[in-house]
Amino acid sequence: MNSPSPALNDLTLYMDEVGSAARSAAALMAAAPTAAKNQALLSLARRLRAAGPALKAANAKDLAAAKAAGLKGPLLDRLKLTPAAIATVAEGCEQIAAMPDPVGEISGLKRRPSGISVGQMRVPLGVFGMIYESRPNVTIEAASLAIKSGNACILRGGSEALHSNLALAELVSAALKEAGLPPTGVQLINTTDRAAVGLLITAPQHVDVIIPRGGKSLIERISAEAKVPVIKHLDGNCHTYVDAEVDFGLALTVVINAKTQKYSPCNATESLLVHAESAPDFLPHIGAVLAEKGVELRGCARTLALLGPLPGAKVSAATEADWSEEYLAPIISIKVVDSLNEAIAHINRYGSHHTDAILTTNHANAMRFLREVDSASVMVNTSTRFADGFEYGLGAEIGISTDKLHARGPVGLEGLTSLKWVVLGQGEVRA
Repeated sequence: MNSPSPALNDLTLYMDEVGSAARSAAALMAAAPTAAKNQALLSLARRLRAAGPALKAANAKDLAAAKAAGLKGPLLDRLKLTPAAIATVAEGCEQIAAMPDPVGEISGLKRRPSGISVGQMRVPLGVFGMIYESRPNVTIEAASLAIKSGNACILRGGSEALHSNLALAELVSAALKEAGLPPTGVQLINTTDRAAVGLLITAPQHVDVIIPRGGKSLIERISAEAKVPVIKHLDGNCHTYVDAEVDFGLALTVVINAKTQKYSPCNATESLLVHAESAPDFLPHIGAVLAEKGVELRGCARTLALLGPLPGAKVSAATEADWSEEYLAPIISIKVVDSLNEAIAHINRYGSHHTDAILTTNHANAMRFLREVDSASVMVNTSTRFADGFEYGLGAEIGISTDKLHARGPVGLEGLTSLKWVVLGQGEVRA
């Protein structure tokens, strides 16, 4: 990524030049024709597929350093840039290229009694800063969404993924150049100095919005110190609720997937709620399967009584803290509830407003759950693992927002744009 490169010991100057270049590029990106943006995305997809060996070598350096530093489990898993991950982000670029361009779209145009017509036009945000940990695939997801939405972006990945991110960023730069777009439309900060983050999030003259994607401590720091708007989520404490009226086979399949398909993502189910009428039959079965897969079970007193003996399983009483915990690990909290009302109240109190699901055959209960659970994504009879921009057909996502203003849930192309009012007239004047 050909960012401006003065001596990195002068970090303030470096970040100022990166920001100035992004602001200049933003005007060109906003005016870029759809064909050029699509060409860049398709070029990027092609380059990703061709760069497998080089990307593997770069990622291997990061993985070796991470292991030497003691990184393991979900944190190490997030750092891996596997062939499947590369294929997924390449496909995401192609999906985004095939999607309608939101920039310039006019909606809600209405003729007023005065003769003028008033509507709203979708326009890019300008420059967004993306701060993220591990997950080198985020580099491509952010870049591809920035390109199609007509924004410029400044990326700051974690130091643990530096080699991977630099290799990916070079592909983005080459794709932009091939399409006749400014290579500085997407820039990667190429220093691991943590002070760079502080400079980025306090530069409203260069950056219009900051999007942090990582652990709770990172997002809390960004939210507290930023001088520009922040699109964020702090936790992914997702719930699955098994209703009184339910298909047990469906519930068993969905819960297992929601919890064990992958432990590290923020959309994995961390808390299981089971209606008291379903619990005697359902809990022993789900408990046995989860225990067999090595999942630690932390349950309320009623749950522990119903689970029965599970030889070799790790079972313990849940604490108050467990109901709010995002484990990102093979651990699940389980609570028996007496009603749908109690389930909804529990989720709204302890959940992180990310993603929650109900498993039920009762349509009225499903509709109540959709209306009353205050989360960015609410689901019926399916796995919380589907809360993902790629799965939602957005091509990719910049993150999942639990905020209520501007963007909520997976943030795709529209989440990186805003609306401005447009007025069309034929010489009308106000009386």
